Amino acid sequence: MKVQDAVKQAQKRAGLSAKQPDLPAQSLLELWNQAVTDSNQSPAYTCLGQTLSYGEVDQLARRVASYFQKQLKLVPGDRIAVQLPNLIQYPVVVIAAWKLGLVVVNTNPMYTVRELVHQFNDANVKAVVVLDTFYETLTQALPSTNIEHVVVTRPIDLLPQPRQALLTAAMKLMGKRPSLPKGDWIAFPKLLTGSSNYSVHRAKLDDITALQYTGGTTGASKGVMLTQKTIMSNVAQSLDVISNLDNPIQYATTVAPLPLYHIYAFSLCLGLMPATRGHSVLIPDPRNIPQFVSVIKNIKFDIFCGLNSLFVALMQNRDFLRLDFSNLNLTLSGGMALMDSVARDWQRVTGCVIAEGYGMTESSPVISMNPPGHEKIGCAGIPIAGTEIKVVNESGVEQDVDGIGELCVRGDQVMAGYWGREEQTAEVIIDGWLHTGDIVKVDEEGYIKIVDRLKDMIIVSGFNVYPNELEQALTLHPDVAQCAAIGVADDKAGEVVKMFVVSTNPNLNSDHVIAFCKEHMAGYKVPKFVEFRDELPMTNVGKVLRKDLKAEEKAKAA
Repeated sequence: MKVQDAVKQAQKRAGLSAKQPDLPAQSLLELWNQAVTDSNQSPAYTCLGQTLSYGEVDQLARRVASYFQKQLKLVPGDRIAVQLPNLIQYPVVVIAAWKLGLVVVNTNPMYTVRELVHQFNDANVKAVVVLDTFYETLTQALPSTNIEHVVVTRPIDLLPQPRQALLTAAMKLMGKRPSLPKGDWIAFPKLLTGSSNYSVHRAKLDDITALQYTGGTTGASKGVMLTQKTIMSNVAQSLDVISNLDNPIQYATTVAPLPLYHIYAFSLCLGLMPATRGHSVLIPDPRNIPQFVSVIKNIKFDIFCGLNSLFVALMQNRDFLRLDFSNLNLTLSGGMALMDSVARDWQRVTGCVIAEGYGMTESSPVISMNPPGHEKIGCAGIPIAGTEIKVVNESGVEQDVDGIGELCVRGDQVMAGYWGREEQTAEVIIDGWLHTGDIVKVDEEGYIKIVDRLKDMIIVSGFNVYPNELEQALTLHPDVAQCAAIGVADDKAGEVVKMFVVSTNPNLNSDHVIAFCKEHMAGYKVPKFVEFRDELPMTNVGKVLRKDLKAEEKAKAA
């Protein structure tokens, strides 16, 4: 049986459309404006104990847009970096950017100086909005960039008085509020003091709305060009899947712990939720499980968005096990492989089956999902509406059902390409097909099973980690002659990084290596294990054989 035939049958059984659904709007701003118009008083975002309606968020975004346009002189097409955790300031800034036609550059706030400089220069970022906690790191990067404007916000900046003043005083007493040095930066509250008048930008479907940085399928970090059309198409496709839920999805409350700078949460909370007039409960620090649970314990949530490592951590918390899950109608999982045992435990605890999905930044992001009521544990689901797939072997020959090969995807959600990298774009989009770099097989029921990754990418708690980048950073150490990074299995994170090191200094130890890595890479990229070797396995031309190192680790674990 042909793969696409199996997929079409699967879509029909699940009540999904085979064709691309109509777009709910012609731009993300138009979609947002629809929600503001008909659901002005409905809750849009909750964070730090504060809930703002669609109308209230829009009013804030209007003032920010006015300041950006009149004071900072930002114009359509300018890139603005958002370097924030999950705070209400995030959607406020993004919606303001939509109003002006700015291109959002989602930036991990935990990035090191080196990582910030690369991303900001590659995108030619003109302005950045950053949390006060990360301002010091940003200042070290600024001299090496072309950034003209820096806006600094505190977590409490949108809280009402007198609560904000009380929290400020308490934080000062505890020494928790970072002291901001004098400098040429703008305090976020200043953006809200002026008028809300501005000239709105009318976006076209092909306009780039976000540059989402990823190593993609080819290594070094690149900006994925996501247009109004690619994201809106994916929103329409996702709506087609969840429309089959027994309970209506309109006005649903979603727990959103995954970072908004990740395309998975960005698309959900700024695309799918406004489309359904939903309410997003933003969790700034999901690693603080006790605090996380205390935030949601009194909330009747309908949807939970997570990934394997988070599900594991939550189910180890006694207070979480006591929560009321009676409203939970949909649990979404993506970003990393979902372990069967975790899926079963979650269903036992919450009474809700996890709907695992699969996607990548280059596809805005969703490619396949397990439709509600048709979940198959251990599989990445079936392609969503309007998504064609094929599986090809190393010679490019298309495989039938149960054949193993690289997954290729075609659909309106596929990126416009990599920013400023036509050659690398041509390497992954061939004849209109996006080559994902993932090795899969599709069963006779049309479900995708991820077998392996074509490249050596490591996925740590849903984040892509690229060995080349890590190795290049570590070889800057004067005592490191050679190194190689691989992923090793981990019950919580799915995978963690193990680094093999050939050193010129016998006194260099694991602690030294890890400390150096912490200075030069984000925390999730730092190796958990370091092994010293006299030499590394190499090809005839001197390329390190990571596959041999992986094989050794698998043999040890067996």
